[in-house]
Amino acid sequence: MSVDHSRLTEPLVRSKGELHATTWDAALDLVARRLAELKDRHGPDAFGCYSCSKTTNELNFLAQKFTRAVIGTNNVDSCNRT
Repeated sequence: MSVDHSRLTEPLVRSKGELHATTWDAALDLVARRLAELKDRHGPDAFGCYSCSKTTNELNFLAQKFTRAVIGTNNVDSCNRT
């Protein structure tokens, strides 16, 4: 088994057009802050979640629960109907 050394091993954030390594805590804080800003600006129905039927029921449940309880929208769908 070969090791691919080009894989990311830490989160990157863009600042002034350039990517910089950061901590997981800082990256997750940035994502949470930006999601809250977008939700405040455009409302929760600006978001949606699309999940995959090939993953586990537990992961699909978690995705819809996050979308409904945290984001506040019922815009949840999956590829189960195809």
